[in-house]
Amino acid sequence: MQIGVESSRAVENKRLFVVDDDEITRAALQFMLHDDNEAHELPDVATALSKSAHMKPDVILLGAGLVRRDGVAVLAQIKSRIPGVKLLLVADSNTDPLVNECRQNGVDAVLVKPITVEATRKQVDRLLGRTTRTVIPIFGL
Repeated sequence: MQIGVESSRAVENKRLFVVDDDEITRAALQFMLHDDNEAHELPDVATALSKSAHMKPDVILLGAGLVRRDGVAVLAQIKSRIPGVKLLLVADSNTDPLVNECRQNGVDAVLVKPITVEATRKQVDRLLGRTTRTVIPIFGL
């Protein structure tokens, strides 16, 4: 049973790559997103680019540690090799200077740790162009 998942989203077949060198973060994000999407865990950018040749992702959740290691130029490399892909940077802090540099170089959004299911799904849904419903409780009826 999928909890908190709209059935229409479960059959959309949107593909996500979770690319992070931290396997715990990678596994947690994949677990949070696999009900609504086809989510794949990958340890590095090279593997993601290789896999994208036969399996194009709609969104890549990219660990900031990989950008720090490989350089900000990796963002342009991803965008040129996978046209139309959205990049969601997963970072420890919004105040990290690398986050601002990534925003200026092609990152579409930032997900700041500690990550939650709600925040993660909301960011991914926004990047996928999915509308989110706002529920307003009505009391006294």
